[in-house]
Amino acid sequence: MRTASIVASILDDLGFQLEMGRQVMASDYFMGKPNQEETAAHYQWALENGAKKEYIEAFTDGYTGIVATMDTKKDGPVIAFRVDMDALPIHESEADSHFPQKEGFRSAVPNTMHACGHDAHTTIGLGLASLIAENKDSLKGKIKLIFQPAEEGTRGARSMAEAGVVDDVDYLIASHVGTGVPDGHFVASKNGFLATSKLDVTFKGVSSHAGGNPEEGKNALLAAASAALNIYAIPRHSEGATRINVGELHAGSGRNIIADKALLKIETRGETTKINEYVKAQAEAVIAGSAQMYGVEYEIQTVGEAISAHGTKELASVLHGCAQEASYIKESILEDNSPAGSEDATFFMERVQQNGGQATYCIFGTELAAGHHNEKFDINEGTMMNAVQLLFESIKKLN
Repeated sequence: MRTASIVASILDDLGFQLEMGRQVMASDYFMGKPNQEETAAHYQWALENGAKKEYIEAFTDGYTGIVATMDTKKDGPVIAFRVDMDALPIHESEADSHFPQKEGFRSAVPNTMHACGHDAHTTIGLGLASLIAENKDSLKGKIKLIFQPAEEGTRGARSMAEAGVVDDVDYLIASHVGTGVPDGHFVASKNGFLATSKLDVTFKGVSSHAGGNPEEGKNALLAAASAALNIYAIPRHSEGATRINVGELHAGSGRNIIADKALLKIETRGETTKINEYVKAQAEAVIAGSAQMYGVEYEIQTVGEAISAHGTKELASVLHGCAQEASYIKESILEDNSPAGSEDATFFMERVQQNGGQATYCIFGTELAAGHHNEKFDINEGTMMNAVQLLFESIKKLN
């Protein structure tokens, strides 16, 4: 909420038309959203830590997306850029060798840090907004900047796509820094994102004294353990790569008590949306079977999801051309189809392509102090200006 309010204030000052919060996020599709108590507590924290009060009211329900539009009032295409702005539950390194610690800009919030570059993405979006505002008279059509929350966990993009924020878009460009691409290098179309589902599974049994009346209990812990082991036996798929992981298992309240509750946190992935749906369906069957075997109830919540997508080569070629002409880009690659992680910008990409538009996901390489999602993550900040300049050049080419 704090970040979104500050971003909104800057965009407003630059003359962009703003749509915020529930205006740009469909509540039925926002997965893994914190409960009302957590949301209220965060709202209070944001107010006490520098949030812009005249903008934060749009985000009080926890819907923190922003769509900023610059309408040049001249005929031309609708060009959209997606940047993300969430952090991760990691405590940033306090080591003297960590550059942000040495220079005084490490995370001010314990156990929360930008360990994937999303703060850089937000900055790139605002830098691009500044160039658009300064050069509005020489541009055509509409330019949309989409500031998306909850990319981590693949939870936020579908909500914005379902709200229709890209339904009028002719060209969509999503971007990221790093991801193993060398400093000064550029990938115009990063393909190979795996479709994924994030599942929270709750087993509900009956507690009982493990020594005195074990037969009266229904063991949720054993149901969860059985499910955790057996989902790793899901057969692979002949049409592409599959992944599955149980990241967390929480159960029980005492060594002499039959556990009446258990929680599993699971993720599935597939090389295509179809393959991921297969893995997810198999996992759900294993979970149901484990619950039946131990006589417990269960509930599955999908708290994050992303689909597979492939960038439009024509649009990627425009970006590739801009990069080849740029002195600050050492090398540009048109397409990279190697397997990658997962990314919910794919929902925007699919929506635009289904409506006849073009979409791509590009990577700005950078020097990393440590890998993504690491407590010592840090980027070469020159990458941000390279990204701003190249994305602005793409607007001029697409105009």
